[in-house]
Amino acid sequence: MSRYRRVYQVGGCYFFTVVTHERRKILDQPENLKRLGMAFRRVKAAHPFTLDAFVILPDHLHCIWQLPDGDHDFSMRWRLVKRFFSVGVLAAISRRGEKAVWQRRFWEHLIRNEDDYRRHADYIHYNPVKHGCVLRPVDWPHSSFRRAVARGWYETDWGRSEPDSTRGLDLG
Repeated sequence: MSRYRRVYQVGGCYFFTVVTHERRKILDQPENLKRLGMAFRRVKAAHPFTLDAFVILPDHLHCIWQLPDGDHDFSMRWRLVKRFFSVGVLAAISRRGEKAVWQRRFWEHLIRNEDDYRRHADYIHYNPVKHGCVLRPVDWPHSSFRRAVARGWYETDWGRSEPDSTRGLDLG
């Protein structure tokens, strides 16, 4: 049995990695991208949080969330996102009676400071290049990179080669 304990911080900022069941490539299908967006909007409407950065790849996603003051329950939010997404997906039922759509758990990291935030945001935005999906982050349509460029966080041509800030990070 794992002894992993999650760190819950009221109003915390977190980096997450969420992976599909057996790394099945289902998140590149247009209907599933739409379904995922609807699941996020539905959860955010009932249980607000800010989605600061994200990338969706065919078999996993990474994101940074800022929870509101007075709230620390990211686990409930992920449970709901996964549930709302999974409702319309045809998938086998596991021996636990669950749809085999997502890995049971997810990985989280409490962002500790501005440098930590920047490294994880860079990791998110460089991820499609790292996985060989595109040559430049700006060419990947399923991320917040273009929004970050518009905010002045990056130059459009950032990420043609691996940034120093992400070297040695392996976050899923």
